[in-house]
Amino acid sequence: MITIVGLGPGNPGQITREAWQVLSAATIVHLRTRIHPTVPHLPEGPTYLDFDDIYEAVADFRAVYAGILERLIAAHAESDQVLYAVPGDPMVAESTVSHLLAVCREKNIQTRIISGLSFIEPTLAALGTDAGDGLQLLDALEIAAAYHPPINPDYPALIAQLYSRMVASDVKLTLMNQYPEQHPITLVHSAGTDQMNVRTLPLYELDRQDLAHLSSLYILPYDDRSRVVSSFEGFQDTIAHLRAPDGCPWDREQTHESLRPYVIEETFEVVDAIDSGDAEALKEELGDLLLQVVLHAQIAVEDDEFTMSDVIQYVDTKLKRRHPHVWGDTDVNGISDQVIVNWEAIKAQERAQKGEGERSILDGVARSMPALPQIFAYDQRAARVGFDWEDLNGVVDKVREELAEVLAAETPAEQFHEVGDLLAASAVLARWLKIDPEEALRAANRRFYERFTYVERRVRERGQDMRSLDLAELDLLWQEAKRNQKAAD
Repeated sequence: MITIVGLGPGNPGQITREAWQVLSAATIVHLRTRIHPTVPHLPEGPTYLDFDDIYEAVADFRAVYAGILERLIAAHAESDQVLYAVPGDPMVAESTVSHLLAVCREKNIQTRIISGLSFIEPTLAALGTDAGDGLQLLDALEIAAAYHPPINPDYPALIAQLYSRMVASDVKLTLMNQYPEQHPITLVHSAGTDQMNVRTLPLYELDRQDLAHLSSLYILPYDDRSRVVSSFEGFQDTIAHLRAPDGCPWDREQTHESLRPYVIEETFEVVDAIDSGDAEALKEELGDLLLQVVLHAQIAVEDDEFTMSDVIQYVDTKLKRRHPHVWGDTDVNGISDQVIVNWEAIKAQERAQKGEGERSILDGVARSMPALPQIFAYDQRAARVGFDWEDLNGVVDKVREELAEVLAAETPAEQFHEVGDLLAASAVLARWLKIDPEEALRAANRRFYERFTYVERRVRERGQDMRSLDLAELDLLWQEAKRNQKAAD
């Protein structure tokens, strides 16, 4: 059996009687860490071992926990009775315990929990806050290893085991993926002891503080005095309210089909914001596009089709399955082209597993996609399987051939057909030149817009009307616009 004992938050007087009795009767006690105020006051009989060398030698939290578990399981193999002592309560923000219990279940090892006062109670008392306010409890080592914090920013969070500046630095970087650098945080040191210290500071200063094993981090929520939410969950609630009986009549009337034009419109507005280089505009337009995503998901929930969790789970599973070089053992040697080859092979396996049989490599291109990016996507996919020109000269000759056929066409139907072929050949040429034809055309459109509006403005400044000017006069202004544009670039 492995017995797990809680040593309390740090005040020796807060060790429970049961814990004291179990410790007194032990021969060997395995301490997660010796750096705890209660340790010097523990019963004198047992031999005390600790795992502090693992914390000092290993930076990755998975390796830390794996090292501790390995030693505990090895100790159990030598003796049926193992005593593991941890700060606070074993079942409160004590990740080594949760991992140990999982391993013990797999190996059919019996366990016993001796509860203790956790660090939460004295920490909340020091902060003057209530756990019922939606407090989220997390492990600093797990936050440090994450790329985005698993925290709802509309509610407070308490992070334990912030024992070093190195850990604090990694925690700060993860938190700054969601919180601004000036976001207020509170550090609580040695809660419930005579050495307790509480300090509020901005997030960016977190890793500049003196930290120890009894340091905890309290993250304030975004301004909860307003009704504005910052979390994805809160935004989902806003959209669900709009669709509710006491919500908005217009939103309640919408369907997947009725919202289709808005999805297209908002997508193009995101592209416009990207092209403008305006981060503020991009923020706004991404929000508008997100509104469409969440609104469609809410309609699906009401129609018993799927939930937002289903959407996220599907795309997350797909991304991880299609990136075995990130979440698996596949090696692409840093070559992006190999990633694409693997991606297509995995997609083919997925189709086979679904019983879809053989499909065209072109079937993955959306049929509702605008024509220019659609033909570009078709051409890219065809080239991946070898359907391509041998060199650039062949592509150039094809463009010239298609242009000649446009000029030779005699009927509107023939002209329609040949112009389409010319545009398609131009897209192939763009690929060979490593140019996205859609982006190139959009850039040309912007240049045309800027030059033409310049001409309009200059004509108005002269008190003239464009219709009264001949092409030669307008072309002079056009060339002037081009020179000004080049100078500005």
